[in-house]
Amino acid sequence: MDQKQKVAFLGAGSMAEAMISGMVNAKKLPAENIIVTNRSNDARLHELENRYGITAVKRSELKTDDIDVFILAMKPKGAEEALNELKPQINKDQLVLSVLAGISSSYMEELLHDEQQVIRVMPNTSSMIQQSATAISPGQYAAMDAVLTAKELLCAIGKVYVIDEPQMDIFTGIAGSGPAYFYFLMEHIEKVAKEEGLDPELAREIGAQTIYGAARMMMERDETPTELRENVTSPNGTTAAGLDALAKHGGGEAMMQAVKGASKRSKEMSAQLQKVASTN
Repeated sequence: MDQKQKVAFLGAGSMAEAMISGMVNAKKLPAENIIVTNRSNDARLHELENRYGITAVKRSELKTDDIDVFILAMKPKGAEEALNELKPQINKDQLVLSVLAGISSSYMEELLHDEQQVIRVMPNTSSMIQQSATAISPGQYAAMDAVLTAKELLCAIGKVYVIDEPQMDIFTGIAGSGPAYFYFLMEHIEKVAKEEGLDPELAREIGAQTIYGAARMMMERDETPTELRENVTSPNGTTAAGLDALAKHGGGEAMMQAVKGASKRSKEMSAQLQKVASTN
């Protein structure tokens, strides 16, 4: 990526910080070329500036002429006001990446300039350690160069997947909410470990390493998850006993319902936000 490019985050919440942390650690851009701004929380801006060595400015003081990429990372309910405010300050050739859950690219294009280059982005919190699963969905006016710029920028925080916009909800159900599923699993592994006399912190490390190794194996081999599971399951063995318990207590169905529930909620939130936006 061009080291001279400048990226401005509009919003300074936890997801913005996760992305900033990943980008700074990856050293794809000089830290001073990453700008963060919000409307009123000066303390938060100073915190991020001191922690990452980036440039922090108040929203009213942001100079937009030399910004190459704007990353919208504020709360979705503030999207319309932010987009209306941004419109006279940018041109259609500047790239807008949106982390706004539930806000469609067509809605953003409508509020900004005709043929504005907009790309929806869905990272997860593993951005902070450069291990995010990030989806990008180009709007109708996003040129190939813009898509390549987005991919190169976001590769700094993990793996990037280009998907169609209607798939954003299921991506949210899998990747956006996925870290919480894993943490939930580890909470229960720690409880069992404590009951059996194993130190919970040691159980946490063992469990995390086990799942990390299994994930790496799945990503590096051609076998399906079913094939990998069958390969490690001996008849009447310990793994079979564990899987039987999962089946008996609805483990597989529970996981499917978790993903479906998160995806369904993403669709509901999108519909609600779009309805509010259309009436304003």
